[in-house]
Amino acid sequence: MTTVAALAADLAAGRTTSRALVEDALARIADPSGEGARIFLKVYAETARIEADHADRLRRAGVVRSPVDGLPISVKDLYDVGGDVTRAGSQVLARAAPAQADAPAVARLRAAGAVLLGRTNMVEFAFGGLGLNPHYGTPKNAWDRRTGRVPGGSSSGAGVAVADGIGVMGLGSDTRGSVRVPAAFNGVVGFKPTARRIPRDGAFPLSYTLDSVGPLARSVACCAVYDAILAGDAPAPLAHWPARGLRLMVPKSTLLEDLDADVSREFARALTRLSAAGAAIVEVPVPAFDRQDVYFKGGGFAGAEAVAIHRPWADRIAEYDPRVGKRIALGAAMSGADYVELGLVRAVFIREIEALAAPYDAILMPTAACVAPTLAEVDASDDAYFKWNMRALRNCGILNFLDGCAITLPCHAPGDAPVGLAVCGTAMSDRRTLAVAAAIERALAQ
Repeated sequence: MTTVAALAADLAAGRTTSRALVEDALARIADPSGEGARIFLKVYAETARIEADHADRLRRAGVVRSPVDGLPISVKDLYDVGGDVTRAGSQVLARAAPAQADAPAVARLRAAGAVLLGRTNMVEFAFGGLGLNPHYGTPKNAWDRRTGRVPGGSSSGAGVAVADGIGVMGLGSDTRGSVRVPAAFNGVVGFKPTARRIPRDGAFPLSYTLDSVGPLARSVACCAVYDAILAGDAPAPLAHWPARGLRLMVPKSTLLEDLDADVSREFARALTRLSAAGAAIVEVPVPAFDRQDVYFKGGGFAGAEAVAIHRPWADRIAEYDPRVGKRIALGAAMSGADYVELGLVRAVFIREIEALAAPYDAILMPTAACVAPTLAEVDASDDAYFKWNMRALRNCGILNFLDGCAITLPCHAPGDAPVGLAVCGTAMSDRRTLAVAAAIERALAQ
């Protein structure tokens, strides 16, 4: 699979068909030498073929529903698909009643002509940034597969599916980096929108406050077209901005410290190339970014809200991934007063960062402090797991707390360990941030 624009052109010219694209994807999923069995928790082979044939018939009749009509996609296991059980990566929900209807995000994709391949693997209940799932297996990262590295989470299957060319887009969710971390670790693009722009109904929640619905794909433009569909907007090309003249803020804070050597090198190289292309790179002290111990103490909003969300299964906590269960249990320590105070802290934080960011077109930072660690490293002990989990999520979570938007795009050299460059904006600056990211993407490709 390649970009939406390239595949749409191939379909329009008759060089391929939706059915051919679907058959290729299904063959990749079924390939015993690949990761398909761990990427997908359920495959909709029969309905995908039916939907692809329908798209091809409509196209022959001159009907094209959207720029993504007939293109195969996947959805994370926490989204409702009518007639199917939403397990959210857990065995606890395996016998739950089937969903009565598609989640609005899924319904909007179907209405645009997207062909649903199946449901992708994830960290149980989306509570983790590394991608491990002891119940259904963990798909190996697309990079350095022989060694075996984590896929990133919680949208683990989505990241590996896109990197492996299984579908044009993987629908993920992002509470503290669950779209951006797997995208960065697998060398693809992932967009976390402003949470309120896309309905979260029909998506099993991790945090009512922080959850957002976002795509993983091959390019900024691909994410932008799916973002428009998910937001209920008419797909339209992004504004074309040159890199020359962009004012880009680099936050001087702990987010730039303790980076893996690969991450530090590639981030610096990206800034140098953007500067050479005419962008103004301005380093700005942001002490508010150094207070994550306050924003996420005891799990923060997600910890407290997860306790409430999981009350119906409190007597089955022993069936959870123990590391997920431990993180949910931490949230019980937050009092009502603590929760209210955290909301007030957040409001002050948002105003402070919006004022700092106002003169700039975007904020730049490494998406994650590390490249994807090995499965052996993170699974060595609980201490190792939680250490790596925090390294993976550290830089991403600050944007969810900001109620902002952020896209990660690859900035590493071909063949090297994937490193993500995060292009971030404040609330409701989504299309502007995407346009800036597209300009950066073009500059880094030269």
